[in-house]
Amino acid sequence: MACWLNAEMGSVSALWAHVQPFLDTPLLVLGDFSLTLGRFLQLLVLFGFLLICSARLQAWIGNQVLPRFGVELGVRSALASITRYLVLFFGSMVLLQILGVDLTSLTLLSSAIGIGIGFGMQSVTSNFVAGLVILMERPIKVGDRIDVGGVEGDVVRIAIRATTIVTNDNIAIIVPNSEFITTRVTNWTLTARTVRITVPVGVAYSSDPEQVRRLLLAVAREHSGVLGRPEPDVLLTEFADNSVNFALRVWTDQYTRIPAVLRSELNFLISAKFREHGIEIPIPQRDIYIRSIAARSVQED
Repeated sequence: MACWLNAEMGSVSALWAHVQPFLDTPLLVLGDFSLTLGRFLQLLVLFGFLLICSARLQAWIGNQVLPRFGVELGVRSALASITRYLVLFFGSMVLLQILGVDLTSLTLLSSAIGIGIGFGMQSVTSNFVAGLVILMERPIKVGDRIDVGGVEGDVVRIAIRATTIVTNDNIAIIVPNSEFITTRVTNWTLTARTVRITVPVGVAYSSDPEQVRRLLLAVAREHSGVLGRPEPDVLLTEFADNSVNFALRVWTDQYTRIPAVLRSELNFLISAKFREHGIEIPIPQRDIYIRSIAARSVQED
């Protein structure tokens, strides 16, 4: 047994004697410091371990520690993310010092690289800062119905760099966080899930306005998606060229994500109700007068 162990140890030593020169190959020399292949591999392994530990620390803080103190979801996410980045930064510094890297020798190189990165990552930095602002101030949060830059949908994820919005067509759109700081954002559900929907309606001048008002309110009460409180109301908005225009305004908390569907269903009900009671929805009309210039000239001759 001892002979076998000695033989195995001898083979391992021989293999190490062949591998060690490759591991001692210098990859980068900065002053008195030489980065060898062996140190580089050690750095990769330790940094990978640091990434795993920081991710688990972020999940532990965000999902277990902060909820015990009643911290809101957006603030929890921001604090957990900041903690992970701090651990990564200081952990990387410690790893470099453990491996014998002289950080002072990297000052000039890091300054040159920092200038280049600063110009190339301005948008990334602005999105990062905007993400922190969003997570801390919470002008939007996961589950909100928003409209930003013509994109309307539900917020499903808020990250440090970008926010994910899913439209009614189930299309995920990645919006940079800086868009929420520099442009106008419509948040349909910032204060509550209840929103008001307006349905414009035009009727002929021969129609009784009071009857139209009663029929429109009846349609609103018949629809299960319309709230009773606040109550629906009807406005007479305009005496137009070809019609008297009304606006049916209703409140809903079921159709917040799909207001166009509610408008369509109300329009179907309004059309059926108007046909039932003989209310005419007019079409544009024009009176045309034709004058014959040639006939008048013949008569004068």
